[in-house]
Amino acid sequence: MIDQGAQALVKAARGAAKHAHAPYSKFAVGAAVLLDDGTVVTGTNFENASYGISLCAETVALGTVNAQGKLRNVVAIAVIGGRMDHADTAPISPCGRCRQIINEAAQLAGRDLPVFCAGAAGDEISAHMLSDLLPHAFGPADLGIR
Repeated sequence: MIDQGAQALVKAARGAAKHAHAPYSKFAVGAAVLLDDGTVVTGTNFENASYGISLCAETVALGTVNAQGKLRNVVAIAVIGGRMDHADTAPISPCGRCRQIINEAAQLAGRDLPVFCAGAAGDEISAHMLSDLLPHAFGPADLGIR
């Protein structure tokens, strides 16, 4: 069962997705990162006409956390997504690149992070540990950074 904290994090991610800049894919994604002091930092996908330099919501949120000097304080993340102007309910999960970015925060924090995934609409939330989404991850520890 998903607790109220996870539901609130998913709700924050849904709120963020309303500000997605996704004119090309029409697929809005929102992310919410929970810090150890209870602060929630959000991000949305930010597409670009040069598709390859678009930013995922998780990367935007974690980049903001890093800019605040709090990358080691991440304790959980939620990601939601779906087609704009549709009521997509199936949970989405972070792409491979985002899993690697989340892993950076997880390894620096010294903890496996829960990742809560949901659709743009609906009540279904799937919970995963990052280590299950990205087994055998490469990260700071592999470079001797703790």
